[in-house]
Amino acid sequence: MNLAAFEAFIKVMETGSISLAADQLFITQPAVTKRIHCLEEYFGVTLFESAGRGIQPTHTAYALLPKVKTWLNELGEMHHTLSHQQSKVQGRLKIGTSHHIGLHHLPHHLKHYVQQYPDVTLDVHFVDSEQAHEQVLAGDLELAFLTLPPQLDERLHYQPIWNDPLVFVAAPFHPLAHKPQLTLEDLMSYPSLLPAAKTYTSQITLAAFEKQGLKPKVSMSNNPLESIRMLVSIGLGWSVLPLTLVNQDLQRLSLEIDMQRQLGLVWHPARTQSRAMQALIEMMQKP
Repeated sequence: MNLAAFEAFIKVMETGSISLAADQLFITQPAVTKRIHCLEEYFGVTLFESAGRGIQPTHTAYALLPKVKTWLNELGEMHHTLSHQQSKVQGRLKIGTSHHIGLHHLPHHLKHYVQQYPDVTLDVHFVDSEQAHEQVLAGDLELAFLTLPPQLDERLHYQPIWNDPLVFVAAPFHPLAHKPQLTLEDLMSYPSLLPAAKTYTSQITLAAFEKQGLKPKVSMSNNPLESIRMLVSIGLGWSVLPLTLVNQDLQRLSLEIDMQRQLGLVWHPARTQSRAMQALIEMMQKP
């Protein structure tokens, strides 16, 4: 019995698939299966049953999952405590980042971090900002890089790092593309492509419309901003995107509306902070 078996179990439960779990753990499918069988033999239970071409967790698996997560979190806390007592920056650091930040803002910083602290194993998870926020609160992530929420949670600590202006865009051939001095009301006759309503970016956008008593016609919602950029570029509607994503395939619309979102760090101040975590926070706070 080892930690790898429990990690494989959690990953299979999260993904619902042996193959997806193997991809995310960077091991083979037989290796994942072997680790699951190791757990089943140790506890004398059946955790998964065949269901068509896939698998189905048993009631025992659902009962075991929260206990395993709690145990691994407590084990991680012990590891962090011991790591904190040592001056050397080392150990595993589990962080989350939104896809946008991970692709467009973080690479340079994380490259510098792993070069400066080679004894740290950086465990990076790409998740939506809203999900990352909840995982930091639950203790599943030590810290996360995300779009800061419009309403901050007093239990968490936030560190703004990047200003990320939002702009209205459409395809260069869209009817709105070359109209001067547009207003939000002008956009109401055309379909929009916005992130899902629960996302922080969408909340910021919809708030601007609500101030004027308007509700845009949303024809499609899609979370990844890069996906929205592609859909806008082929003429399916207008959208609101970070200025950093505007390229030659998009036309910035002529609206004099200032919309900003803050990108930055969030962590739980009540949880033990490893030296690895402190070092990354300190690095990101440097000008």
